[in-house]
Amino acid sequence: MSAQPGFITFEGVEGSGKSTQLYLLSRAFQAAGAPVQVTREPGGTPLAEKLRALVLADTDGGVDPRCELFLYLAARHDHVTRLVRPALAAGRWVLCDRFADATVAYQGFGRELDPEAVARLAWWGHGLRPELTLLLDLPVADGLARVAARGEANRLDREAEAFHLRVRDGYRQIAKAEPDRVVPIDATDDVATVHARIVDAVRARFGNRLPEGLAPSAEARP
Repeated sequence: MSAQPGFITFEGVEGSGKSTQLYLLSRAFQAAGAPVQVTREPGGTPLAEKLRALVLADTDGGVDPRCELFLYLAARHDHVTRLVRPALAAGRWVLCDRFADATVAYQGFGRELDPEAVARLAWWGHGLRPELTLLLDLPVADGLARVAARGEANRLDREAEAFHLRVRDGYRQIAKAEPDRVVPIDATDDVATVHARIVDAVRARFGNRLPEGLAPSAEARP
């Protein structure tokens, strides 16, 4: 077990496979005997989960983009304070489905608010930055087709394709600006192949801090 756990986030457009890949990586850590905390944004704490339900629900008249932004920020502050920091302090690896980059991509680029201003707000206050962000990248049309096949679209899923294209462009700009932290992962292949790429990226970033024997999860089937 590593004495110095890490904070890893998963990002990507709708339907990119973040939740599946986060689960598989958590199983790989567990199989190697490493304590791991799986969480998500918005969410992760009772208050943040209530804010998640509020921000993703269909609302008469819609949600003002700035109101939406501040709901996400409030959820993040509670999440970091009550769950993420305590988990890291307790020696657990933290794997999070979305974090501050999502706010920049969705509210800054997707909603066409000022991306620089949104970035300052998204990272301000909690003072926590992931050591590794895995950006699962695939064409927007492919991701939306996956969402449609699941039949569980939320308010953001149903935004116009142009919105999702701006989100993808925002993520790519973030990755270009922070290559030391953000690693793009081609998410167009099968689940097992994408999972193997993620494990390779984690090994490359954390090296000997990782638990011995970390390998792709046996649950990832070609």
